[in-house]
Amino acid sequence: MIGITSYGAYIPRLRLSRKVIAQNMAWYAPEILAASKGERSVANWDEDALSMAVAASYDCLAGRDKKAVDAVYLASTTLPFVDRLNADVLATAVNTREERVTCADFTGSLKSGTTALMAAVDALKGGKSSVLVAASEMRRTKAATTVEMYYGDGAAALHLGTDGVIAELTGTYSLNCDFVDHYRGTGKDIDYRWEERWVRDEGYGKIIPKAIAEFVAAAGVKISEYSKVIYPCYFGATHAGIAKRLGLAPEQVQDPMHAVCGDTGSAHALLMLIAALEEAKPGDKLLLASFGQGSDVLSFQVTEQISSLKKPLGVRGSLANRVEMTNYQKFIKFKDLIISDMGIRGEPNPNTSLTTLWRNRKKFLGLVGTRCTKCGTPQYSFTPVCVNPECKAAHQMEEYEFADKLGRVLMYTGDMLAPSVDPPAVYGIVSFDDGGRLLADFTDCDLNAITVGLPVQMSFRRRRKDEVRGFSVYFWKAVPQVQG
Repeated sequence: MIGITSYGAYIPRLRLSRKVIAQNMAWYAPEILAASKGERSVANWDEDALSMAVAASYDCLAGRDKKAVDAVYLASTTLPFVDRLNADVLATAVNTREERVTCADFTGSLKSGTTALMAAVDALKGGKSSVLVAASEMRRTKAATTVEMYYGDGAAALHLGTDGVIAELTGTYSLNCDFVDHYRGTGKDIDYRWEERWVRDEGYGKIIPKAIAEFVAAAGVKISEYSKVIYPCYFGATHAGIAKRLGLAPEQVQDPMHAVCGDTGSAHALLMLIAALEEAKPGDKLLLASFGQGSDVLSFQVTEQISSLKKPLGVRGSLANRVEMTNYQKFIKFKDLIISDMGIRGEPNPNTSLTTLWRNRKKFLGLVGTRCTKCGTPQYSFTPVCVNPECKAAHQMEEYEFADKLGRVLMYTGDMLAPSVDPPAVYGIVSFDDGGRLLADFTDCDLNAITVGLPVQMSFRRRRKDEVRGFSVYFWKAVPQVQG
């Protein structure tokens, strides 16, 4: 049996009401008023498609043997590197083994998430035993456009295997066609889009129902057999029209999540699938379709194993972790639509040492420290000597992962002089509950809400972006867990 064994999701905690966008920009583009209902998710300034994929993957793999993963697939149209294997960075960040692991990026289409999912199935049929599929998106748009309203940021992750399957794959189908509703040429940062009526009527409205109808006919099943039919479409009337065309009952149609986070691109179909799995019961049949130069269709049947699954944060937990963003100017700065002065202290732009990164890849990307095998003391340092004054053993260390360990604020400060996109820069020392300390930047927090002793979790973030050389530098930051 091949299928999904676990899932994870990450939707950034920041949510921007579409009314806020309209209030600030409708003077320039009155047509956006028609799209001002609901809210969209917003990635923090230090997040991107890769960092969000890491967050979703950690949620998916919590409690699982990461060293057993033998393939990592990452799907996105907004990957930070064009010529560097982004999936390899993801694999390093989640601390998979390096030997006998296949990593691959899937890009070029918004259905790349489901294409990666189908490739994972093929890999399992070909002899792989544990495959991680992540899809993530953080798209930039021009200000005062409807897509600024429609889009959202987020990531999904699915673990596939043959043991402990919670949703068995029962069929697949692909429809491929070069329907260009938008495109982004080489060297461009923002999509060029064709008119909305064309996208609605000739794109979503025809391609998705055609793909689903052809799958149903080829598989010899009835659409009425499915508890949920899942397909992305941020045009409300068109989404409903597809359901009507397919003859779906209202309870069969999965909520497209447009009102709560917006369309998350290549991740969206998988996020909707995860939302359906969170509500699914053994025996339920789920039908998933994507959109982007065609459509991939996948059919699943939920098994008894879903009842014993240790529930991850998932879509439900991510949506609940919500902080309202009311500052439109901050939003467009986070999206790099404002050119601002970072001050003299923000001018140095040192070259990243790729040799140092290679030698310390586990330490920097995976937050892997050491633990003394003599006394058991964990430490995040470059010294081979145990920091325990009662031990001081030398060269008796084993690898120790800090990324998934809980800690607390030992001390902190807010620095208004340090260059920051979201001042003040907040940083301090984290003391991990099981031992070890780390000087770290804090993120996703309000300085006024931080106190000594506050619990923190570690989060993989973009620490610096070298605009001159096009290189993003990643490290782990502390996220204070403010109660209430």
